[in-house]
Amino acid sequence: MTDDHLMTSKELATYLRQTERFVRRLVAGRKIEYVKSGRAVRFTRQAVADYIERNRVQPTSRAELRRAILEGLV
Repeated sequence: MTDDHLMTSKELATYLRQTERFVRRLVAGRKIEYVKSGRAVRFTRQAVADYIERNRVQPTSRAELRRAILEGLV
């Protein structure tokens, strides 16, 4: 896949190991950037990378979580 290749919904679903319905819901909720050409929806490699990075969850220890709760951060 070249850098300028636009992924289809089906390709993105396969890449994310999700269903095409999941991808359609991402688009409907505007949770991922997409390119629309007529009725076709396509995704750039960078948009997919940005989506994944925005949804990354860092591990937290119990002590860190307890401290955050006590400080009112959670």
